[in-house]
Amino acid sequence: MWRPRGTQVDDYDDMQSIAPQPAVEARLLLVEDAPELREMLEMLLVEEGYQVDCAADGQRALHLGLVRLYDVILLDRMLPGIEGLDVVGRWRRSGRTAPVLVLSALGTPTERVAGLDAGAEDYLTKPFDVDELLARLRALRRRHLDTARQLPVGSGRLDLDAREFRPGAAAGSPVPLSERECELLATLAARPGRVFSREDLLLTVFTEAESPIVVDTYVHYLRRKLGRDVVRTVRGRGYRLGGQEAGR
Repeated sequence: MWRPRGTQVDDYDDMQSIAPQPAVEARLLLVEDAPELREMLEMLLVEEGYQVDCAADGQRALHLGLVRLYDVILLDRMLPGIEGLDVVGRWRRSGRTAPVLVLSALGTPTERVAGLDAGAEDYLTKPFDVDELLARLRALRRRHLDTARQLPVGSGRLDLDAREFRPGAAAGSPVPLSERECELLATLAARPGRVFSREDLLLTVFTEAESPIVVDTYVHYLRRKLGRDVVRTVRGRGYRLGGQEAGR
């Protein structure tokens, strides 16, 4: 395996014994503006079992991180358009919680602290060791798996792995959802303050559909199962996540 010169992985030997991937393929966003390094990392991560989306600039990274759900993000700092830490800050302010590992040539203690304070969970400097990078990504996924795969919806939570809505304490039994119902509710719950147009939801959730009427249909399905307040209509604009009474 290709190994750039850099830090050793002695401290990560225990993590390397762990199987690289769980049974379910993890979705990763790779943000790197250097073409050769981006292509090498993409190939490496795909070999490890990740489903990889790539971005070469800060604007594209910001967009993908807002409209798609990721299990982990690998992010360069010195990006065209929007600086990497600014991207992280915007994600966090928008409610995105996917764990971020910053991979950067800026490696002083001050730069590392800045990265962590901006909202990143981990920081690795270039040049880097491949085995250490993969071990850190696995560690990030383990630490965030439970919270990343459950999203608050009103007084309950949406369990993405079980594809079910779990009401709050003493509020009833879990409600199973179809794949598309779960994806639609997850998209709304990941950004609870945003109003999504029907076209936005058609593009991100119902990629194979042609008519935005399918969005209305699945909103109706969710309301029928979880109550009318789970999704709110914003007249003339689209849909957003409902309030605290959702799911009751």
